[in-house]
Amino acid sequence: MSTRATPHASTHYELRLEGHLDEHWSTWFGGLTLCREDDGTTTLRGVVADQAELHGLLAKVRDLGATLLSVRTVDSPDPAAGMPS
Repeated sequence: MSTRATPHASTHYELRLEGHLDEHWSTWFGGLTLCREDDGTTTLRGVVADQAELHGLLAKVRDLGATLLSVRTVDSPDPAAGMPS
């Protein structure tokens, strides 16, 4: 059975962008966590309330002129979450 989020459920997302964004863009992207990756990309991670908010984030990527590489849902905002220390 597939566990897809309902249209009204908050979901954790990762948006990968080409290039490195400065940390101050995190606020503009609704407080998503901004990670500059070693491969020269930026990953935005966080909770997105609904599809309308996701489309708003995608519009901001467009307005910034950034190249969107991928969008995916994740189980948690931190890939290391739930791993034993």
